[in-house]
This record gives sequence, structure tokens and C-alpha cells, in this order.
Amino acid sequence: MNNIIEAVEHKYQAQGQLEFQVFFNDRVSNDFNTLFINLPPNRKYFAAAVPGSFYGRLFPKASINFIFSSFALQWLSKLPQQVCDLNSPSCNKGRILYANAPKEVGEAYSAQYAEDMEKFLGARARELVSGGLMALLIPGRVNGKLPAQSSLGPHFQPLESCLVDMTNEGLLSKDKLDSFNLPIYSPSSEELEKLIEKTGCFDIARVEEMHQNNISVLTMQECRAGLEGIIKTHFGSEILDELFDRYAKKIAGRPPLSTCDGIGIALFILLKRKQ
Repeated sequence: MNNIIEAVEHKYQAQGQLEFQVFFNDRVSNDFNTLFINLPPNRKYFAAAVPGSFYGRLFPKASINFIFSSFALQWLSKLPQQVCDLNSPSCNKGRILYANAPKEVGEAYSAQYAEDMEKFLGARARELVSGGLMALLIPGRVNGKLPAQSSLGPHFQPLESCLVDMTNEGLLSKDKLDSFNLPIYSPSSEELEKLIEKTGCFDIARVEEMHQNNISVLTMQECRAGLEGIIKTHFGSEILDELFDRYAKKIAGRPPLSTCDGIGIALFILLKRKQ
């Protein structure tokens, strides 16, 4: 955040002292107190929190100059209903993500992502001033690859393996496993550009694929912090310690993930609100 503030100050230094109001958005259940405690004491901006889903309106019309979203838009607003329907060709039995699943599963996720992004872009278009900017960082996948070839798959394979093991050992029911899927999706840049153009509210100023090297497997602490809530809601709290103990053992000594298959791609998109 400090980097963004300094960049804006540098660009508009001729206009005198600027004042910045920064709004932090997260789910209603987020602990904003911890966020504020850890903000730099010498920050050059006024800070406030705005809880709520970013798939709906968060701010008054034409009230925001700049929006920045960092690695949040991979989360869907909800699971595609058909992936948990045992009678649907899109049912994703025995897996927790669409990676390496039949194409119908990936298509269901892709359709849900398109619906969500239409809502996100529409809401942000109303909130941004004319000419306002929006920068997005999103986990992505290589152009030309199917959704089932998601770069996110290897990140969550160890967790999926632990859940399958616990199901095979009778610690979890098969129905519980078959009805659990992560509401996460990684688009390609071409897919994202089409969705942006469809809204008609933004000019695409820049699209860039950023490739990371030496991608580490998610640590037990990272995995638990990010997914404990959704796992607890579906399976119950009693499995958490056992599940994440198994996860820690399963990833112990694993080398970094290979980047040759498009793992570690992040999409940077800079959009400008049309006049």
C-alpha cells in the first residue's frame, strides 16, 4: 500500500500535498482489528474497513479513484451447483477441485467464474470515477489450456490426498468427500479479457503474465489459515487437527513445485474506467 501511495504522490507532486483515504475490504468475519494493529504507524493515509462481498456494491457511486485487488478474485461467490449433483455429468466425485477433472466440471467452474466476474466488474464500474483505475492480480493459467489444466491443482493435491486417505480409512464418509469442492478458479488472460470487454465499462490498459520460479508447496500453516473455515463448515471441527497433521507429514521434504506446466502464473490486469 505504501508503494501505491508513493507512486501517486510522485506523479501528482506538482499539485501540492495530497491526502489519501484507503479502504480495506474483506469478509464480514475477518478480524479487522489485527489488520489495523499491524498497519505501519507512520503511514501516509487514513485507513478504514469495509466488510462485505466484493461481488456486490461496497461504495457509493463514482466515489473511488483507484482499486487494487491482490490474489482474491480466484475465490468464487459459490460453488457451481452441478459439481455436487450426483446425477450431473459435471459431478466432481472424489476430487476437491476441477483440476484433472472431466471437461464438464471445468466448464461448470468457468461458467460460475464468468457470472461472478460480471457482477464484480459491474459493481466496480459504478464505484469508480470516470477515468479511475483498477489493478488486479489473479492466479492464472496458460492461454490455450483447458480449465481442467488449472495451475492451482498441484497446490491443493496434497490436501485432496489427505481427505481421500481419511475417507478410505472410514474417518470420513464418501458422500461428504464427494460433496466437497473448493470454490476457487484460475482464468487464462484471454478468458479474462473477453469477460472485461463484454461488460463494456473498462478500457484494458495492460495485461501481463508474470511467471514465478521455485513455487513452494503450501505450508500447513498457510493451508489451514486459508481453508480451515470452509473445511470446518463442511466436515465439522473434529477432523481439523487430524487432517492438518496428516497434511504436514505428507508435504514434509517435498521439493518446490515444477513451473514447466504453467504453475506459478499470475495475471496482472490494469483497467481504466471509460469516460
